[in-house]
Amino acid sequence: MKNEEGVVVPKTRADCTAKDFKKWEKNAKAKKWLVRGLGTDEYCRIQSCTTAKEIWDTLQVAHEVIPQVKRSRGTLLYSQYENFTMKEGETIQEMYTRFTTLTNELKSLGKIIFEEDKVEKIRTRVLPVSWESKITAI
Repeated sequence: MKNEEGVVVPKTRADCTAKDFKKWEKNAKAKKWLVRGLGTDEYCRIQSCTTAKEIWDTLQVAHEVIPQVKRSRGTLLYSQYENFTMKEGETIQEMYTRFTTLTNELKSLGKIIFEEDKVEKIRTRVLPVSWESKITAI
């Protein structure tokens, strides 16, 4: 609402109508559903947004894919896939989570990597030498 000087200010609870409360309720539900499906990266992008519309617009801009950007992102991710290795001190679960995230991002850009290729990559090129005896046993 606008005050006496014509400046827009938030309504106080006493100034709100039933229609205002209904709008707030709908906005809260929409925000809840939008936020529920987000990962940590996306959540960091939208945490300062106050309305569902702001959240939607922010996510739409963040995920807008221009063909040139999509191609260069795919090239970068595929390079990361080709050079993927297990980091020192990293657990198998952490490595696999990183690997899955990378292959899922590639899939979202249209670069499909078959399950057999993923398994072969991990089995032969990703795991460190200390895992060689376990790989042989398997």
